[in-house]
Amino acid sequence: MGVVPRCIVAASLFSVVFVAQAEEQPVWGVGVGVISTQKPYQDSNRQYTPIPVLHYENRYFHFSGTTAEVKLPALHLSETQQLNFGLIARYDGAGYSSDDADILKGMAKRKGGFWGGAGIEWQNPVVDLFADWTHDLSGNSSGQRLRLGAEKSWHLSEQLTLTPRLVASRYNSNYVDYYYGVRRSEARPWRPAYRADASLSTEMGVRSLYAFNSHHALMVDVEMTLLASEIKDSPLVDRTNENRIFMSYMYYF
Repeated sequence: MGVVPRCIVAASLFSVVFVAQAEEQPVWGVGVGVISTQKPYQDSNRQYTPIPVLHYENRYFHFSGTTAEVKLPALHLSETQQLNFGLIARYDGAGYSSDDADILKGMAKRKGGFWGGAGIEWQNPVVDLFADWTHDLSGNSSGQRLRLGAEKSWHLSEQLTLTPRLVASRYNSNYVDYYYGVRRSEARPWRPAYRADASLSTEMGVRSLYAFNSHHALMVDVEMTLLASEIKDSPLVDRTNENRIFMSYMYYF
């Protein structure tokens, strides 16, 4: 997809968003959060990133953190089941600079980017199943990702909700090679050239939400991704997994 089509997709998405906002009074909140990430690159340190957090939702649109969704008409299968469809936009914070770890010295910078695509969710009494496909609209990695997952929310009390999830993510070869490959011009005696292929990784996570009342809430999300062999075999990597912890406090209006 060229530059002009990407601009058309982005403009179409945001035009739908503005229409949605005009038709219904949203529910929204603001807060602060911190992301703690351990990437799999050799000898890389855990990174801590404080961020502002915005939540916005109505019948047609949902935005939270770095992900936005335009909600398409749902298909009601029964009183307890329905299929939800949506258009997705998100920011992907993958990437590195050459000074992030010794193994990366002499490597060209790898950038994150804005992604877009579509998703479907089957809500039912047993477990919610979902799938989505997104691709790199910014063109930095030319990446594509297909996710298949399941999650279930458990209301342990009036205040506490626990939601474990299991997700399989397939990244195309462009994405994996961009972030974990080593170009010939970047090869060194201690860092051989490496061409990475498409990969299938498994993500396990759990999200806990504690609502003090209708306005104040604390959320903690813990996630670990078991890396595929195409990533683990990279000379840049010395871990079998990467993990992330996200904590936030929100005030809802």
